[in-house]
Amino acid sequence: MRKENLYMGDYQLGIAGLGVMGKNLALNFASKGFKTAVFNRTENITEEFISKHKDANIKGAFSLKDFISLLGRPRVIVLMVTAGQAVDSMIDNMLPLLEEGDIIVDAGNSYFKDTMRRSESLSKKGILFAGIGISGGEEGALKGPSIMAGCSQEAWQVIAPMFSSISAKAYDGSPTCDRMGPDGSGHYVKMVHNAIEYIDMQLISEVFHIMQHAGYTYSEMADLFENWNKGDLESYLIQITSKILRKKDSETGRSILDVIMDTAEQKGTGLWAAESSMELGVPVYSIAASVYSRFMSSRKEERVEASKHRPKSVKIEVDEDQLHDALYASKICAYSQGFYLLSEASRFYKWGIDNAAVAHIWQGGCIIRARLLQNVEDAFRDKQLKNLLLDPFLLKSVVEKEKAWRNLVSAAIDAGIPVPGMSSALSYYDGYFTSRLPANLIQAQRDYFGAHTYTRVDRQGSFHTEWERD
Repeated sequence: MRKENLYMGDYQLGIAGLGVMGKNLALNFASKGFKTAVFNRTENITEEFISKHKDANIKGAFSLKDFISLLGRPRVIVLMVTAGQAVDSMIDNMLPLLEEGDIIVDAGNSYFKDTMRRSESLSKKGILFAGIGISGGEEGALKGPSIMAGCSQEAWQVIAPMFSSISAKAYDGSPTCDRMGPDGSGHYVKMVHNAIEYIDMQLISEVFHIMQHAGYTYSEMADLFENWNKGDLESYLIQITSKILRKKDSETGRSILDVIMDTAEQKGTGLWAAESSMELGVPVYSIAASVYSRFMSSRKEERVEASKHRPKSVKIEVDEDQLHDALYASKICAYSQGFYLLSEASRFYKWGIDNAAVAHIWQGGCIIRARLLQNVEDAFRDKQLKNLLLDPFLLKSVVEKEKAWRNLVSAAIDAGIPVPGMSSALSYYDGYFTSRLPANLIQAQRDYFGAHTYTRVDRQGSFHTEWERD
């Protein structure tokens, strides 16, 4: 291993952390002409990477001191390490080697409150900090992801040209990269992106489950998803679903779906979004439902045992238009909930997030990229729009599909098929458009047993009733 000190100081940025995402980002930056230094705590990983990719724009370093000395001022250091304590440790180790005005970019899936804390702490030391959400997986990191930045304008002026150059392109050809606001805003937007991703995947899986009970073959399902991807349901997730449905297991020759265990894992961003919605008091039924659905899937042994104690699900009869319309209406409600959460968080934390800009950068590179996002962007050009469901075009789309949506959810429930995603989206839709909910009874009950008081419809103030008095 080489241990010499390197004092070139002309590399434009550094990548610290050479996991798959870190490696691919380094290659992406280098391919766009940026001289990129790379570092990994495990030296042989760095050695292997630079020996495999003999690119004039990439140089490896084997100590933090050498790594940082490679960089020109202001230094731009992109952290691609595991979220949590590893980020804090890397920052602590780098700080003695940095100078005022240097920029640390955390491009991992960090919790937004950690990003806010780090941003405040580093600013006191004269170090600029950016929390950047990157979506697109391994391929996106290499070929062009969607990039959601949270940082000061000062930091953004330096890093914007770099990150814009490596991002994907939206439908209009512009970069899917933008500053969302200060400190934790970028990671918050990425968190909500992932929450919508959870819902979208849950909805598609429910349609798949219904199709199974309706007697569709995998080939027929694949044809249908492929056809849907040519219309208003066009999206990355619909596209890959059609490919998954056609895939055979190389070992058994069976459909790959028949050999994959029905347990879905998670990395926590959906849970964070659900927790944040509860902290902010924002009703996002489907985000919580999609997280709970993954929890339910993980209880495989319990489900297998419990299934022996109730009748089997019955066969369901559905048509393709019904499946399409229910999925599309549910998807609009899913986006509505995600953007509603974004709006409320932006207001609470004073971030100034532009939902139209968010919808724009999600149109390319990211996992939830979809044709629908063009309509979402258009809707949020109206700065006064409080909820996507109040946009005339999108509301009309849901109303037109409402009957099919209700019929499919009802048929699935009658057949004993769990549809928490679609049913929660429908409940959200119904709740949002109901002028008087039964919460008056709940509040009366609270006042009865706990003297919690209530407000009245006919005058201002808080009131309490002596419930046992005539």
